[in-house]
Amino acid sequence: MVEEKRSRKTGGDRVAVICTALRRAIIERALSPGDRLPEDSLGERFGVSRTIARSALGQLAAEGLVDLRRNRIAVVAVPSFEDARDIFDIRVDLERQVVRHLAGKLTEAQVKQLKAIVEAEHQARHGAEGISIRLATEFHVRLAEMTGKPVLVRYVTEICYRAGLSLAVFSRPHSSECAVNEHLELIEAIRTGPADKACALMDEHLEAVAARALLQSSGAKSRDLMDILAPYTE
Repeated sequence: MVEEKRSRKTGGDRVAVICTALRRAIIERALSPGDRLPEDSLGERFGVSRTIARSALGQLAAEGLVDLRRNRIAVVAVPSFEDARDIFDIRVDLERQVVRHLAGKLTEAQVKQLKAIVEAEHQARHGAEGISIRLATEFHVRLAEMTGKPVLVRYVTEICYRAGLSLAVFSRPHSSECAVNEHLELIEAIRTGPADKACALMDEHLEAVAARALLQSSGAKSRDLMDILAPYTE
């Protein structure tokens, strides 16, 4: 019985590792919408069975990041423009809840954590845009985690990653300095309150992200899956 539980836990841990790696690869644009994700290639790259790889793909499909097609073919999801707009509309409502829970309640330790992410965004501003998108996503996910509300954290995390996927489809180059400055303003507004003012600022920020980025297809070319995922298995 103990061995069985340990085996289930180990399998679950491996699924989590694959999911984390694929989320990052998708959000950083290493993987493009429509790229195929063969179970055997994933299993080889991560050193797991096809069953575990299949479980990871199933979890990502439930999150809206992967499409499962006939004959067990999995690909990175390709959201429509309408999907992308809906995702941002839903995200605004969810993150408004996050702000209402946190306004006037952030601790100094939490402020420090958030500013550390913003500093990483600042340092990455001249690098690949996908890394800036991933760090911006982590900023919003961390905000949600600070509420201590598991259900809210789950939905905000999912919608933020789906928004990141949308940014990979409908985007144009833009300065990451905007996001950095807006995140710093958000930290201060949430720290000091009131909630209504902080919520309004969050709304403006998310609408600005959509306006800056959801404009045109990136047209990124896919590469070999094993090469793409190499940095994410280290």
